[in-house]
This record gives sequence, C-alpha cells and structure tokens, in this order.
Amino acid sequence: MEPVRINKYLSELGVCSRREADRLIEAGKVTVDGRPAQMGERVNGKETIVCDGRPVGRAAGEKSTKPVLLLVNKPQGIVCTTSDKDRAPNIIDLVQYPTRVYPVGRLDKDSEGLMLLTNQGELANRIIHAGQLHEKEYLVTLERPYDAAFLRRMREGVKLEALGVRMRPCRVETVGAKTFRITLTQGMNRQIRRMCGALGYRVVELRRVRIMNLSLGRLNVGDYRRATAGEMEELMRQLALSAEQSGYNNAGEDSRDMDDQWE
Repeated sequence: MEPVRINKYLSELGVCSRREADRLIEAGKVTVDGRPAQMGERVNGKETIVCDGRPVGRAAGEKSTKPVLLLVNKPQGIVCTTSDKDRAPNIIDLVQYPTRVYPVGRLDKDSEGLMLLTNQGELANRIIHAGQLHEKEYLVTLERPYDAAFLRRMREGVKLEALGVRMRPCRVETVGAKTFRITLTQGMNRQIRRMCGALGYRVVELRRVRIMNLSLGRLNVGDYRRATAGEMEELMRQLALSAEQSGYNNAGEDSRDMDDQWE
C-alpha cells in the first residue's frame, strides 16, 4: 500500500478514530518497529505497529473485515470513551460486538439514546465533521414547565457567556409542558444542558433519537442493531451531498465502501 499518515492507518483498520490516534501518539502509546510513533509520520502497513499495548495491522496478522455500522440505544450511566479513565461501563463493553468497533462522536454519561459504532474510520470522520451541518435530534425534559420565550430564545441560538460563543439557530418543537424536541447541527460538549442552563432551566432527561437519516425507532434501551442497506444508501447520499457543498477533502472515500457488503 502507499504510505499514509499513521493516524489514518489506525482509523482505517478500525482501531480508533484519527483524533483518538493522535491522542495515543502524543501519549507515547503507539510504537512503530519498537520506537515511539511520531505525529504525522507515514506507514505502509508492513511495519510492526503496536497501539496501546496491542499489535495491529498486517504485521499482527489481522485480516480486513467487512464494514460495520451499528445503531445503539445507549442507557444512562454508560460512557462513550474507550479508555478506562472514566471508571464507568463503556459502550463497547455494553455491545460486545465480535468485530472491533468504536464510537462515532459521543453522548454524555447522563444522557441516553442513539449512538453509532463503526469500524470505518473515514465514515466516522465524515459523520462527525463539524462543517457539514449534519442534523442530530433530541427529546429533552426539563425540571419545570417552559414558556414561549424559552422556545424562542432556544430557536434563535443561545449565547453561552462563560464560553463567549453563541450557538447556531436550531429547530425546537413543543412535545409537552416540560418536554421539547430539538434538532442541532453542531455538537459542543453538553450543549443542550448548557443552553437550557443559560436560560435558567435544568435538564432532567435527554435522549438522542436521530443522527442524520438514522433513527432510534423502537430499539430498546441497551440494545443495538445493524444499519440496513437502505439506511446506508441514504446515509452515503447525504454524506456525498454535504461533502460537495462544504468542499470536504475526504469526499468520495466512503462511497467506495458501498462496493463492499456491509454487515
């Protein structure tokens, strides 16, 4: 294979995302032929590469696997990191899928709902790429009833004074006296909780029900399912369209995965 950056190589193997690979490299937990890997170095897959104590890639005898995309209904109390620093059950242990997969983005420990797991690094990168305005939909319940002013300010985009940023305008719909539906196109850490808190409300329940065209549906809490062929086709169509509109430089890479048979 042609030499590629080591973070991309690990991502394409399904070991971790590029961002996580960079963190592991910075922490000295990735070695190439026995020496610490350098940020941005290129590999061709023939090296002996060890990531976080485990050999990976061709040198470790790994074979290519079918691409996987899982929809998981994450319970509260489960974390979406794959490290042990949170000292809490993580979503990989919850699912126990036979093929190595990792989370696409995150959903905080106190929230529940839709999480995606995949073994395709480039697919994960394109779904979470911030510039592409991909929709994520949530059901939110507050500790007390809200009013029309609250809805209006949420729709306009709440300014978070502590961070000095204003959130993008978003779609907000009434569901009940204390519950509303919100659709975001950005993914700041604990964004909805921060927005509600800035307006004087506390979130008591938060559930993500959709990411782009992928919906939670009737999936029970703690269960998972594989994305259907129809869902994958529509997801790839949306990713290709948003990549074209934003000029994302990885456009088309995941389209080739459609030639494979997704599990």
